[in-house]
Amino acid sequence: MMTTNSFSQSLSLSQFSLQHKRLILPITLLALVGAETTRDLTVTTLSDAFWAVSTYVAFTLVIYHYLSNIMGKTNRITALYNKSRTNQVVFSSLLGALPGCGGAIVVTTQYISGKVGFGSVVAVLTATMGDAAFLLIAAQPKVGFGVMALGVVVGIVSGMVVNAIHKDDFLRPESPQIKEPTKRDIPCLQVKAINLQGTFWKLVLIPATIVAVLGSFQVDINQLFHLPEHSIEWIGAILAIGSMMLWALTKEISDYQSTVSEDNKCVSSHPIQKAAQDTNFVSAWVIVAFLIFELTTYFSGINLHTVFLGYGMWMPLIGLAIGLLPGCGPQILVTSLYLSGAMPMSAQLSNAISNDGDALFPAIALAPKAAMVATFYSAVPAFVVGYGYYFLFEM
Repeated sequence: MMTTNSFSQSLSLSQFSLQHKRLILPITLLALVGAETTRDLTVTTLSDAFWAVSTYVAFTLVIYHYLSNIMGKTNRITALYNKSRTNQVVFSSLLGALPGCGGAIVVTTQYISGKVGFGSVVAVLTATMGDAAFLLIAAQPKVGFGVMALGVVVGIVSGMVVNAIHKDDFLRPESPQIKEPTKRDIPCLQVKAINLQGTFWKLVLIPATIVAVLGSFQVDINQLFHLPEHSIEWIGAILAIGSMMLWALTKEISDYQSTVSEDNKCVSSHPIQKAAQDTNFVSAWVIVAFLIFELTTYFSGINLHTVFLGYGMWMPLIGLAIGLLPGCGPQILVTSLYLSGAMPMSAQLSNAISNDGDALFPAIALAPKAAMVATFYSAVPAFVVGYGYYFLFEM
């Protein structure tokens, strides 16, 4: 029989337990829209985030995941990849430069299982930009592809240097089995929310892309379709909140990794399903970044662009330091601030090269020493490139 003491202890443990902590975001968005003071600012920000960012990210991701399915069916590239250490470094850099964390995670797990060398790990972690690449490509394609190309070059050079210093099995542990996520491992409510994310983007992707493209050409959508004033802004805000509500139910936040890394996706999932999950993750961090920027400026009158300019030569180091954090969330935050004009290109470059995305999580779990050394090695070229750009173009 439960005593009064044990009952009160158990009550105290469960009383403040919050299920689906991600719901804090959509609830906060609803509160900001409901408050008259912040309504207009929030609706405009959410609308911009959905039409100008989320839609383009979703469109880019759908193409990417369809291409990934096609490319995954060839074996000739795999044979060339395994032919030599040099080829491994080159292909690892190319895999790392692909938007998202998939390529970097593949190379990291292959290193742990003994299929590639340590130089390949450094190459892929240096070249990868994680999910922030989707955001940069969607918003500024020329800059995005330029940063990707730079990442490939720096990744190859870094990997070659490491190969000259270390053997392939440097700091490699005994390889444990890495479990692939399946839908059986996910609670029923989360599975339904995941499926609804795919349905949501399947329905809205084409019309949303049309609206986004028209908006990019400065077409007044409300006037074009004879809608009441601010209609398209409200539609964008409602769709943004709706997508965040679905995203909030797909995964529980239990630790740092579950907060800053993209959701697990089943290998057999449809490309649109995978694109939907990644899009909503990227969108969540973009919305947070945009709202922090806009609300800080609105309530304090402080121009964050001016504030960051005051840090001058420290900005590349700040971008590099954030890049050392595992997960894509903080890196999306940096890219969002760059796109809003609050961070200079030097900080974006140092962050893009130093950040390892979600690939660092399996590395830390299975080969912590190798992960720490590889991260340190990727920070060196990030420092050089970031400050090189700063002294050449921003000073």
